[in-house]
Amino acid sequence: MHEEKDLNMTTVIVGLDIGTTKIACFVGTKNEHDKIEILSMGRSESLGVSRGMVSNINNTVESIKKAVAEAKSRLGGELIIRNVIVGIAGQHIKSLQHRGIHTRINTEYEISQTDIDALIDDMYRLVMQPGEEIIHVLPQEYIVDNEQGIRDPIGMSGVRLEANFHIITGQVAAAMNINKCVQRAGLEVKETILEPLASAEAVLSEEEKDAGVVLVDIGGGTTDIAIFHEGIIRHTAVIPFGGNIITEDIKEGCTIMKHQAEKLKVKFGSALASESQDTEIVCIPGLRGRDPKEISVRNLASIVQARMEEIIEHVYYEIRNSGYEKKLIGGIVVTGGGSQLKHVTQLFEYITGMDTRIGYPTEHLGSSNTIENLTSPMYATGIGLVLKGFESNEKSRTIQDDSGAVKNHSKKTRGSFFESILKTSKNFFTEED
Repeated sequence: MHEEKDLNMTTVIVGLDIGTTKIACFVGTKNEHDKIEILSMGRSESLGVSRGMVSNINNTVESIKKAVAEAKSRLGGELIIRNVIVGIAGQHIKSLQHRGIHTRINTEYEISQTDIDALIDDMYRLVMQPGEEIIHVLPQEYIVDNEQGIRDPIGMSGVRLEANFHIITGQVAAAMNINKCVQRAGLEVKETILEPLASAEAVLSEEEKDAGVVLVDIGGGTTDIAIFHEGIIRHTAVIPFGGNIITEDIKEGCTIMKHQAEKLKVKFGSALASESQDTEIVCIPGLRGRDPKEISVRNLASIVQARMEEIIEHVYYEIRNSGYEKKLIGGIVVTGGGSQLKHVTQLFEYITGMDTRIGYPTEHLGSSNTIENLTSPMYATGIGLVLKGFESNEKSRTIQDDSGAVKNHSKKTRGSFFESILKTSKNFFTEED
């Protein structure tokens, strides 16, 4: 979700958060203090996405168009949005650890970014399971001539450069469906980012990442987890439950319509039944002249708490499974729309025994942002995508090659396999008999 355009002589990034509940488009730039200013935002109801994956192409395309149109209209139509940075999530996301080795040919020169790029590029050539592709290759620590624990080897001398990598993979079909929806909406995918990495960028401080912290992003269809320690991503996971399953539980438990269940959850929902009064009653209008339905707020909280406990147990399992449970001084940071439930931090602390706070996407935002509710946790992913777009811009390096043309050595984020499939299929369908 990235868009570059000369708007008041500034670089503009566009982030597109294709979620299960909503699709949101964020247009951002950087101010003189190196903070992000969100110039515009558009959102629409997500009608074609289920548990983080596209389930209906046409509905998703229409929702994307609506969100982008709203973002444009807020800017008075002066910005042409073409390239976007998109988030990817879903139960198909997996992660693995791998060690890469690069033997340097010319040892007279010190280790440079080119050596690191070669090592990372090698990781993208790993053989995956059929139908899977590599989304991110994240270096954790480097080893130079058997010297371990090096954060940044650039400038050092050495022959054998190794690194431990955290590799995130996903289904080719899921990524292609996202790409197809974006293209049919008249846009181009500049970069694909794993959604919990984007959310972490928006709500976590560098100090927390260094101390050790768990990011839990409770979305509509999935709950995404990212664990950081010593400033490095250590573990990622996606749980196929989110806020929507809580709404379904309320709908069935209270025998009411889905839209009524959603409103009840948002306005009266609590993750702790013990904090609700027995005497509090909510009246729901009946169907077609039927009597109104009376629902106890405490019963509502009991339904919410039961499902939230299940989600938190899954999160806690991933924390224990990562091997970093005892090293996370920063505790847990909960973000996403599901974090807005009352008493959710208390329930997290009760089950996990870890300090918990709500993550608001204000860490890197400038103070002059005027868009309503922009700092809501539900927008953490979208704002994080804009931040990731700027980070990619800064990391990209241009060098002059022998012919005088400019080469871009930006860090690779998607395998060329995916692009080649799209190109081949495009040519096939446009060929004339």
